[in-house]
Amino acid sequence: MRTAHARLLPLLLVAACATAPPPAPAPAVPAPSSPDPAPFSTAASLEVLPAGWKPFRLTRFKKPTSYRLVRRDGNVVLEADADRSASGLEFETHVDLHAYPWLAWRWEVPRLNPKANNTLSHVEDSPARVVVIFEGGRESLPADEQINYDLARALGGRGLPYATMMYIWENRLPVGSVITHHFTSRIKMIVAGNGERGLGAWTEVRVNLLEDYRRAFGEEPPRVRAVGVMSDSDNTGERTVAWYGDIRFERAAP
Repeated sequence: MRTAHARLLPLLLVAACATAPPPAPAPAVPAPSSPDPAPFSTAASLEVLPAGWKPFRLTRFKKPTSYRLVRRDGNVVLEADADRSASGLEFETHVDLHAYPWLAWRWEVPRLNPKANNTLSHVEDSPARVVVIFEGGRESLPADEQINYDLARALGGRGLPYATMMYIWENRLPVGSVITHHFTSRIKMIVAGNGERGLGAWTEVRVNLLEDYRRAFGEEPPRVRAVGVMSDSDNTGERTVAWYGDIRFERAAP
């Protein structure tokens, strides 16, 4: 039987307080009128993340994934180098999905992690994930998830988000498949990249986040409170690389 600490340790990734692997985030600036995360492509320097982006880690015992801005194919993009590591970057925002239901981005994955399988907890890794975190409080959660929330707060200083969706690159399952996280029903992983199709090239992804939330959770979504990226290989002990382009929300058709 798992201890409370072991059971919640993987969940702290989406509840963890930020620490700072390089590159260092720029000083905070007033929130822009657009809900989009600050674009990587217009960064003033390769040495500093665009304002608003900040790192988050699972625990201090996990090696962080390395993130840095690079020039690739004529554009500034974010490079993620996961070497037996797990951490991410997040950008706080506020988005009503009824007004901005679409989420779009591009990414490139040069090769798969052959050991990864997101349906199995002990090898749940992905070279590329786009993470969306939703508003909501403890009182809205089912009783068992309130316990998870309290344990996460006790262990990591922050409660779990009300709901989290991760768009992932998966080895086996078809695009559109929904995977419920092994430790909580409040994290859903949706396959957005599949197997070897598209490896080694930039892939444009556009998803209906509103409809995906309804399908995954069976309810209307609260507002989005953060968007992030994460590349991890800590469970398989492998090394993977991925590149992320700009992430943007798109309005509903008039």
